Amino acid sequence: MTNDQLRAKVLSLVPSAEISEAQYLNVTVSPEELHHLAQQLKNDTETQFDYLMNLTGVDWGKALGVVYHLTSTQLGHFIVLKTQTEDRENGAVDTVCDLWKTAELQEREVFEMFGIKFNNHPDLRILLLPENWVGYPLRKDYVDEVNMISK
Repeated sequence: MTNDQLRAKVLSLVPSAEISEAQYLNVTVSPEELHHLAQQLKNDTETQFDYLMNLTGVDWGKALGVVYHLTSTQLGHFIVLKTQTEDRENGAVDTVCDLWKTAELQEREVFEMFGIKFNNHPDLRILLLPENWVGYPLRKDYVDEVNMISK
């Protein structure tokens, strides 16, 4: 599919999506719309986004976000999905590990480093940091009192 065709498909599924284009089509949706759109893009025979290449957290200052890079290994096209929450204390997004198993560990890392919770995640617990770690070290507002994270 071309980016124009992908744009039309996404807008047919989520008319409120914000879409821009860089190298890939970038689609921004609300956290409430993300899982539905991701599921449709994976299961639709015209899109077949069968591979989650990467999932990462982002601190945009006022909002926390999650960015998903998807590809179709069968059809050879790419798309970037983005969502964000302005609730920095209780930000949450529905998990996509029921769609792509590789999301399970990546969502755990985003939870640990940014504090974004993933609703319905089967095992959302600390992955890398010590159990007694306080704070979210990849947030812009994180204060590193003992300089554990080098600049």
